[in-house]
Amino acid sequence: MKFEDLLLEIGGFGRFQIIILFILCLPRINLPMHFLLHNFLAATPSHHCAIPHQEAFVNLTMEEVLLISIPREPDGTFKSCEMFSQPQFHLLLNSSLQPENNSIFQHCQHGWVYDHSQFTSTISTQWDLVCEQRGLNQATATFFFIGVTMGAMVFGYLSDRFGRKAMLLLSLLCSVVFGMLSAASVSYSMLVVTRTLTGVALSGVSLIVLPLGMEWVDIQHRTFSGILTSIFWSVGNMLLAMVAYLVREWHWLLVAVTAPCLLSIACLWWVPESARWLIANGKVKQAHRHLLRCARINGRKDFAVSPEVRSRHIGMVTDKKPGESYTYISLFRTPVLRKISLCSGAVWFGVAFSYYGMSMNLTGFGLNMYLSQFVFGIIEIPAKMIMYALVNRVGRRQSQAWALILTGLCIGANVIIPKSFTSLRSVVAIMGKGFSEAAFTTVFLYTSELYPTVLRQNGMGYTSFVARIGGALAPLVFLLDEVWRSLPEVTYCGVAVCCGSVAFLLPETLNVALPEGIEDIE
Repeated sequence: MKFEDLLLEIGGFGRFQIIILFILCLPRINLPMHFLLHNFLAATPSHHCAIPHQEAFVNLTMEEVLLISIPREPDGTFKSCEMFSQPQFHLLLNSSLQPENNSIFQHCQHGWVYDHSQFTSTISTQWDLVCEQRGLNQATATFFFIGVTMGAMVFGYLSDRFGRKAMLLLSLLCSVVFGMLSAASVSYSMLVVTRTLTGVALSGVSLIVLPLGMEWVDIQHRTFSGILTSIFWSVGNMLLAMVAYLVREWHWLLVAVTAPCLLSIACLWWVPESARWLIANGKVKQAHRHLLRCARINGRKDFAVSPEVRSRHIGMVTDKKPGESYTYISLFRTPVLRKISLCSGAVWFGVAFSYYGMSMNLTGFGLNMYLSQFVFGIIEIPAKMIMYALVNRVGRRQSQAWALILTGLCIGANVIIPKSFTSLRSVVAIMGKGFSEAAFTTVFLYTSELYPTVLRQNGMGYTSFVARIGGALAPLVFLLDEVWRSLPEVTYCGVAVCCGSVAFLLPETLNVALPEGIEDIE
């Protein structure tokens, strides 16, 4: 007897499942508040070289001191990373006569002065991660996603080995500890280490929440549960904009986005372990206890407790033999699973690479960064509603492929649209963000349906690992603008279109029962 049939007897989508889903949505809210925190944590306000005091400056205003000490950009603003080697007093008479002799320019010698009108402090202003050190600033996000990448492998394996709930609780506890340590960082090195470890911990939350909820839901409501969980990511997106707007000091901002994990930990006690996982691992008595609880809460009191009925309903045969364990190598041992793993890995890379490429470029579309973050969160919700209809009508495969391809085309369109067309660029960017989120929403649902129960978390761990490589590389691609201003956008566009095309090679899972063992896949 399949687990899907058993779910129908105890209520495949009743009060029990609704409570579980909403509790699991709490940690989901917290994820984007860390994953996209780099936009505000490492924001770089306008700045210029610090000018040491000289007696010759006594009778000059600050504007005049800057005028004779710092060269200007073609648009008239002061350069951020250069100063004159000697004061150019002749500019007081005619400021338009900017020197063209590069020999009188030099890099900042005495640090920088920052505009604190928008941010009280960020890690950029704290440790001067600007100009020559700009790469270290972008690397902060990369180190975080390296942690998420490592965590995907660790928690993907552990949650298949030791259970979903225990590993979810462990990841939340570690998230709190390392998140608070990040807020207390006294050096850039300490911040990098603690943010990397926070990424490891949060990866477990990202990996486990959706499969744990879906393994309690019947086929008919699987898409709904996936979309519902994903909508709370968008809620977290919007909350991040509001929290960052209210908290402009980076230490306290880290505290503010980490503290909600405590609420998730407090509520998690009510959520049971996945009965599907328990049965697949031979823990039938424990699974039966949770199934009885589900039946009772859903009002299905006709679900009997007798040993005969227990044997009939739960003594299911899985392809997992006693003492047998699966590893990531199992994902590539059989031909169909190998194809699924290679193709889904490519899709996940493209989804994450383009999503974080757009999400970490809040100032590139002509909107205030707080407003951009909020609008990007809002636009994700209708995108997910549309995907809810599409994945149930045209299927997972077509929806996944075209959402990612259209994301790339929107990014590419903004390379062509002139900078002066601010409104049009903003509209195209918002559309691209909607398609990007639609692709991300679908890939979580799609992947969890592609892999069998005995390997589902290993599969999610592997694909998440590949995705986080994309997430880690995304912020570094911004540094390519020194080669060609539009090269980052062209890169995001090309990767999204190519990886979206790979999705056409995956099998369709619409209205197909979740596979229990490898034989169901092959």
